[in-house]
Amino acid sequence: MSQLAALQPNNLPTPVQEEWKYTNLPKSIPAGLSALQPEPHSIHRNRGQTGGEPVQLLWTGREGTLQAPVLKVVLEEGADLTLIERHDGKGSYWKNMTTEIIVGANAKFNHVRIQNDDANAVHTNMVRVTLERDGTYNGFALNLGGKMMRHEIHAILNGANIECSFNGLNLANGQQHTDTTILMEHKAPHCRSNQFYRTVLDDSARGVFQGKVHVHKPAQKTDGYQLSNAILLSDKAEMDTKPELEIYADDVKCSHGATTGQLDEEPLFYLRSRGLTDAQARLLLMDAFVDEVVDKIEDEKFKTIIQQQAQEWLHKALSK
Repeated sequence: MSQLAALQPNNLPTPVQEEWKYTNLPKSIPAGLSALQPEPHSIHRNRGQTGGEPVQLLWTGREGTLQAPVLKVVLEEGADLTLIERHDGKGSYWKNMTTEIIVGANAKFNHVRIQNDDANAVHTNMVRVTLERDGTYNGFALNLGGKMMRHEIHAILNGANIECSFNGLNLANGQQHTDTTILMEHKAPHCRSNQFYRTVLDDSARGVFQGKVHVHKPAQKTDGYQLSNAILLSDKAEMDTKPELEIYADDVKCSHGATTGQLDEEPLFYLRSRGLTDAQARLLLMDAFVDEVVDKIEDEKFKTIIQQQAQEWLHKALSK
């Protein structure tokens, strides 16, 4: 589909399609956008290439535009890479990104993605990750910005002994809509996958988590884990979860779970009885809720940066 054709609402995904059932793209995109040429960026690590500082990329949205960034990352056998991907911008725009990641045999990729686009922007990112035997992908996504955000991931585990993890934190307020949709395909035996997301919603914000683990028949000894936890800070906030398992192998260990609710009053009462104010108690519990998923980030520097951003968001939300 060309960029100009994609601007026509009739050509865009709608909730009629099962995988888009919670996200209405035609209603969300800004009007009168002008299409820009795709912005391609490639990162290639040769066989056995390891070490070095993390690579940092910044994608900035521009007022009144449809941008189509394209990112391709290839790690050959035995290579490793840490990538810090940031998104920001100002104004009303649609950033429609495509990402392709290829992790070769025995290669390791640590991927941190920080999405903080403008509150009037739409951000869609379609990601395809392919891993070969003994490969490792450890991903973390912080989603803060955008009027509507959708992070759609399709991971294919092609070889044995692969480890693939998608972890993330979604923080939304106002009328933001944040959607994470993941399809994890196990095609080979002895692989492990993890999906662990935490979401905090305030005001009239809406969160979506759709996660699926698809275990093909040859993928015996699969270990697949999936968990989505959400806390609602407002009675008007809404969380939709759709965890799925589709299993055709007969020797697997797979689990999924989802929880949505408000802060538990019992620990709040205990902390207040120890001298904390209600606001201090709530902030302490929310920090603990957030830190458990942020701890999955391996790079200590960026783990600290994300913790600070999350704490600032929580402090603002809980001090109203």
